Amino acid sequence: MSQPPNQPPQPGGFGAPQDPPPGGFGAPAPQPPQGPPSGPPPQPQPGYGYPPQQQPPQPGYGYPQQPPGQPAQPGPYTQPGPYNSGPYGQPQQPGPYGRQPGYGYPQPQFPGTPGTPPPGGSGSRNPFKGKPALAVGAAVAALLVIGGGVWAVTANSGDDKDKKPVAGKSDDPKPTGSGSAPVDTGDGSGDGGEDPENLNEGRQAGESQVLWYKEAPDAPGSGADAPGMWITGKTAVKAAYKQVVAYDVGDGKPSWDPIVFPEKICSVTPEKTADDKIVVVYMSGSSDRAKCNQMQEIDLATGAKGWKAEIEDGELFDSTLSVELNVSGQILMAGRSQSGTAYDVTTGKKLYDKKRYGDACFPAGFATGPTQIVQVASCGAGGNNDHDELQGLDPKTGKVLWTYPYEKGWRVERAYSVDPLVVYATNEEKKVWNISTFTSAGKVLQQVGVQEDFAPECGWAILERDLQGCEGVVVADNTLYLPTEATSGANAIVAIDLTTGKEKWRVKSPAEESMMPMKAEGGQLIAYVRPSYDAGGQVVSIATGGGDHQPAKLMQNPRGVAEIENSFYSKDIDWVDGRFYISSTRLSGDDDSKEKLMLAYGK
Repeated sequence: MSQPPNQPPQPGGFGAPQDPPPGGFGAPAPQPPQGPPSGPPPQPQPGYGYPPQQQPPQPGYGYPQQPPGQPAQPGPYTQPGPYNSGPYGQPQQPGPYGRQPGYGYPQPQFPGTPGTPPPGGSGSRNPFKGKPALAVGAAVAALLVIGGGVWAVTANSGDDKDKKPVAGKSDDPKPTGSGSAPVDTGDGSGDGGEDPENLNEGRQAGESQVLWYKEAPDAPGSGADAPGMWITGKTAVKAAYKQVVAYDVGDGKPSWDPIVFPEKICSVTPEKTADDKIVVVYMSGSSDRAKCNQMQEIDLATGAKGWKAEIEDGELFDSTLSVELNVSGQILMAGRSQSGTAYDVTTGKKLYDKKRYGDACFPAGFATGPTQIVQVASCGAGGNNDHDELQGLDPKTGKVLWTYPYEKGWRVERAYSVDPLVVYATNEEKKVWNISTFTSAGKVLQQVGVQEDFAPECGWAILERDLQGCEGVVVADNTLYLPTEATSGANAIVAIDLTTGKEKWRVKSPAEESMMPMKAEGGQLIAYVRPSYDAGGQVVSIATGGGDHQPAKLMQNPRGVAEIENSFYSKDIDWVDGRFYISSTRLSGDDDSKEKLMLAYGK
């Protein structure tokens, strides 16, 4: 287990100073845990991301080799510090909207990644491949010995000076107006009558069947968003351009009439609430000055519209051109580009604002769990004190419970989980990444030290961080599951122990296509294997305990539908009650093709 920051090193713990014994690796560092200093760059150190030298084999998977003549330090990291990070080619960005480009789509390249962001994409891109190394929190003040040089690291942290919460009123929940041509509501057979394609034609023994499918609505030629997919016990609900539609999970018949909004939907709550409600946000108009600020609650069971509210404007440069929504229990957090507002998700009543504080710090993103909210703030932009801070918030009041500053140069990109808190950060200048897990009090518990190029599918945020916008990452039972990158052929899923930061096991994809984790349930990891040109996708289960982790096939999708299954340019997937759902999250707007919005597979 690693040594939390601001604590004296314990014998045998992560980063504990030790005399340099032979046969290990890494320069000795007889000081409290630290990481990359903010001063002049140190000389390159042996460790993750440096070319291996001719040395006797080192113990353990992924241990880098030590340059000749250097004494070695036991343990999986080359530099002491509260995080472990390394050359940074972490979450793979597989397309301009953050999902893997499907069958037949060109894949533009960006240095170091199989997929590419759109021009002007956010800092969530990760253009480097590499391995883990160490980072350091700015709150830790100590001397760090690196390559014979001593660097001073100073403490920098800001106080929370948010104003008290101010309650607001909700608006009348009745959006009206006409949208695009409605999604095919059908009867589960495509266009609502005879199935024009018969997707189950030629289905082989042992293959699943397409229970129903829906075609996408008309969309502008430039395309449109279709965010979110929510599955209840009876209903599959989908947002598409200007409407929200719902289908019976078994036969695809409409569960309730489509809800049509006057303008396009610009954001949704990714997860439904405990009582099966969602909130969508649509634009205030169609002009260039329109804002993403009209919130509407929807009951997934009935399609009834609940409360409606308008997200208030922020201060200068604090934009509502796009908004990120997150739910924590009864709290809805709406994040603007430089602030956030919390609402009661059951009534739409405004609870409090999170605004600028301290040393030019402003909220840059929020991540939520069932009972926790974490804020990432950007501080001192462009100055000597430029850094990111993590803050744990009391969901009901917004009060700051703890603050953890990162060292200058580190950017918090993703929260793979909030309970427990697992954070992925990058340092673009040093081309390193870091995955750390934190205690409930905001102390670093451990860092991932697995030498690997991981490749979850992560979305792109234009103005916000989109901290939870990754598919293919699962955290359960103190274990982090990540897919490896595969330039060709099969990849693997790696299970990482969050108490040690080390690999527990890995399992290769059962097909010559990539496999990605979806969820954990019943002591099993549920994963999706992508379709190929001549085979449909698979849903498999992997035992998380014991010694046998070979994938067991739960569903084999039809070969005859593989091209369609692989055509989703940007997608959501889910496995619920023995059914597999796949839907598009980005519509192409191509009038010459019958674009699919959603498919449901079953046995």
